[in-house]
Amino acid sequence: MFLWVKAFHIIFMVSWFAGIFYLPRLFVYHAMSEHPETRAQLAIMERKLYRFITPFAWLSIGLGAWLFMLNPAYYASQYWFWLKLLTVALLLAYHLQCGRYVKRFAKDEVDHGHVFFRWFNEMPIFALLAIVVLVVLKPF
Repeated sequence: MFLWVKAFHIIFMVSWFAGIFYLPRLFVYHAMSEHPETRAQLAIMERKLYRFITPFAWLSIGLGAWLFMLNPAYYASQYWFWLKLLTVALLLAYHLQCGRYVKRFAKDEVDHGHVFFRWFNEMPIFALLAIVVLVVLKPF
């Protein structure tokens, strides 16, 4: 049972990251676009992608919680685990901020340019690096 839960946790985490890498790239294109038709199409793509990846986020977090419940004494005593949880919380905050940007782009109310979104687009990479290093190497 443990390995099935772990496998699906990883599958949904990878799916979430795939979307969270692509969505801010759409923001870059949207911020650069000067054509109303293109902006409207990008807003639709952003909304649909955000709705598509949000369940992956919740499934990944839910399955992670299930893994924790299978051995709470072990995980609660591990520093790497608490750092992973902090990183996941930051990633979830990033995800929610993406949702705010999706709504603001739909209303054409975004006040950031494409350079901001190019930097914003890089943030999930740090989360992925931290999570993989913490889970695989289990430092501390």
